[in-house]
Amino acid sequence: MKNKFSTHWKGSKQPRKQRKYLANAPLHIRKDFVSINLSKELRKKVGKRNLPAKKGDKIKICVGKFKGKTGKILTVNLKTSKIIVEDIQVKKQDGSKASVKMQPSNLQIIEMADRKLKPKKEDIKKTDEKKTKEDSKDKTKTKQEDKK
Repeated sequence: MKNKFSTHWKGSKQPRKQRKYLANAPLHIRKDFVSINLSKELRKKVGKRNLPAKKGDKIKICVGKFKGKTGKILTVNLKTSKIIVEDIQVKKQDGSKASVKMQPSNLQIIEMADRKLKPKKEDIKKTDEKKTKEDSKDKTKTKQEDKK
């Protein structure tokens, strides 16, 4: 494989090609690598299972040393696919504190920061039905006015 990255690659079973894809992916594609599962309430509300991590989202840690703790996302590092959560720190040998870099797969979004989400398919269908009904009413009114 000569190219470092190509959007035309459909996939491969070979681990080396999988690693190459992940390592050489551009940032706009890496955004999807830091997707975090949503809580059950948010799944119903948004209509999706997961969303890319965003600064300001409120997170619950589901796996690891800090399991059960919550906090806001401070930074999302797309290069390393790691997330730093507020108030999740480790004490270093010299006494100072260091932020822990978490993997997105170990987290769950509880509350979202302001986002512009695409509407659900159900909502789109409802608005389309309303528009068609309104359009048909408008057409009948204009026809009646034209006859007068």
